[in-house]
Amino acid sequence: MCGIVGIYRKEKNCALDVYESLVMLQHRGQDAAGLVTFDGRYFHETKGEGLARDVLTEDVLRNSPGTMGIGHVRYPTAGAHSAKEAQPFFVHQPFGIYLVHNGNLTNTDALRERVGQRYFTHLRTDSDSEMLLAVLARRLYNTTSKLPSDQKKEMLFQAVCETMDRISGAYSVIAMVDKVGLLAFRDPHGIRPLVIGTNSAGEYCFASEDVAFGPIGFTPLRDVKPGEAILIDTAGEMHTMQCQESEHRPCLFEYIYLARPDSTLDDISVYKTRLRMGKKLAEQIKRADLAIDSVMCVPTSSRPVAMELAQTLGISYREGLVKSRYVGRTFIMPTQEDRELSVRRKLGVVPLEFKDKNILLVDDSIVRGTTMRKTVQLCRDAGARAVYVASGSPPVRFQNIYGVDLPTKEELVAHNREIEEIRKEIGADALFYQTLEDMCSACSEGNSDITKFEDSCFTGNYL
Repeated sequence: MCGIVGIYRKEKNCALDVYESLVMLQHRGQDAAGLVTFDGRYFHETKGEGLARDVLTEDVLRNSPGTMGIGHVRYPTAGAHSAKEAQPFFVHQPFGIYLVHNGNLTNTDALRERVGQRYFTHLRTDSDSEMLLAVLARRLYNTTSKLPSDQKKEMLFQAVCETMDRISGAYSVIAMVDKVGLLAFRDPHGIRPLVIGTNSAGEYCFASEDVAFGPIGFTPLRDVKPGEAILIDTAGEMHTMQCQESEHRPCLFEYIYLARPDSTLDDISVYKTRLRMGKKLAEQIKRADLAIDSVMCVPTSSRPVAMELAQTLGISYREGLVKSRYVGRTFIMPTQEDRELSVRRKLGVVPLEFKDKNILLVDDSIVRGTTMRKTVQLCRDAGARAVYVASGSPPVRFQNIYGVDLPTKEELVAHNREIEEIRKEIGADALFYQTLEDMCSACSEGNSDITKFEDSCFTGNYL
């Protein structure tokens, strides 16, 4: 999971717009940030470790001219653990290409051999994004010898089609190609999101989520289709090509946790989906006939789930846990030590909401069990008589290989454990999980054209 953005303006410099969009996508990655603009002659690049506000300073934005630009906020997955692996990545030929990528390729070993031994290309990092760029550049280089020099659009689309034939996994990509334009494409299953927006001036913006559009005056146009490539050429004209066809299978974890609640992905409202998750989970809890004094969320992704669950049950919703706004998302922190330290310092309690009460805690998911185990104990220390736990998602039992950096399956609290064993592990008095059927239904109610989702971390079934 990362956040990517690409902007085409006709006259106005776009560096500030790219920055503002990345701030709106900061929840998708807090490890590193990068920006490149193009002024028609030169690229202007800045990237480094840290939040967008720390890397892309006022001086950087002031010295990044250009009407076209791309940006990236990194959440470390494959080969992304140092500043040199921050995106965007660049190749000098053909044309000159900068690229940002959200997702994870699954055939990296084969790609590394192809790139090194057949393309004679030296890779500076272990990043799958750099390998993707190397494949795209090689395919584009080959097409330049087959097509007339004035058919750059055709060259680029053919190169994307051939690239899709050679790479596997999840990828949403935005690239700037010198003398050609702004390019975006998405994997044939549409696992990771990618949307395009526009404004009254006929300018365009690509982004991981449509929340990036509002602050810079753009409105959503549509999602980039799975297997589709879109080019905004240097004259501002939009061209599209369907490079591959496959069954649309967006990632369930986007709706559970990754995306902002005010986003709409593939015509499915994230917020409405989380409300439906709460309603469906409430029916399961209702059958357990527990004495529950109040429902609380583990802030903040699960708040809509918890509020709808409480309303459906007719039980008071309370904000007994208070999250520090200055601690990042623990799930996307790079090490277990970082996550455990952040759990201890990010949550405070309102003691009066716990003393001698039976509390139902609602979280979006339970992955390692670290956060939930410590949170349950926090509630007990605050005086709770009983602590029940409900997960908005099904049990996470397997790794996700498509860009969500879940730990090895042995580190997952639900792997090879029954519900009762997990309950004891996290110290709860009762434990409820969303069923996979209800989870898929909560999503597909927003868009009946999508009936299946990428669910491998729950089922172990990979595409």
